Amino acid sequence: MAQQATPVRTARLGRALGPEPTAVSGVVLLLPAGDEVSTRRPSTLWAAASVRTLGRRFERAGRDEGLATHVVHYRYRGWNGSEAHLAHDATWAAEEVVRRYGDVSVCLVGIDMGARAALRSAGHEAVNSVVALAPWLPEEDVAAPPEPVKQLVGRQVLIAHGTNDERTDPELSFRLASRAKKANREVCRFEVHSDGHGLHQHREEVHALAEDFVMGALFGRAFSRPVRDAMAAPPPLGLRMPLASGFGRSLRR
Repeated sequence: MAQQATPVRTARLGRALGPEPTAVSGVVLLLPAGDEVSTRRPSTLWAAASVRTLGRRFERAGRDEGLATHVVHYRYRGWNGSEAHLAHDATWAAEEVVRRYGDVSVCLVGIDMGARAALRSAGHEAVNSVVALAPWLPEEDVAAPPEPVKQLVGRQVLIAHGTNDERTDPELSFRLASRAKKANREVCRFEVHSDGHGLHQHREEVHALAEDFVMGALFGRAFSRPVRDAMAAPPPLGLRMPLASGFGRSLRR
């Protein structure tokens, strides 16, 4: 009896959150958290849990603009060193958006290891913006090349990180943002004071910030004053912008 071949794992896009627009004019790809090393396949529920609430918010905000929002389901739960599986899956997802919807702009929105994937795969031609929340980044090592930033040139980039994050070092995202800002002025970074890795304490403000940025990047809506100020400010000011308590309550809906 012939040995059965092991099926090849493939990434996939989850069904669009909410009703899919008749005419799609922009896409958000949600990149969930992950592990540093793991060859397990993530469960669908696990993958969606960390990003679904935020995705629903985007879907409601962009419904009239023709926004489609999808969760990316990875092949593996881990980044896995030089394999960078999550980044490759994010790039595949951007390509799949082009296949499905044609010439539309894509915003990559990632959390934790998904944020690293969003930053790393931003070079795809369809991607015009990135939101990286509490990005997991490797410790700097003189023997290894630094995390790349050249792929962020020409993209609008928002990073938000809790100052009390004990899982992913906020100083590492500041350093990456500093290097990216030298080549691309449209990079900003917000510090969420006293918040931890999950950004639960100020979740409403973080989600309002992400919504403001995504709607501006994909559909040309005016950014809020804090985002405009952070983009325009020279380093380090625009990369250590405090996220104000109550952000979003007075924004135009």
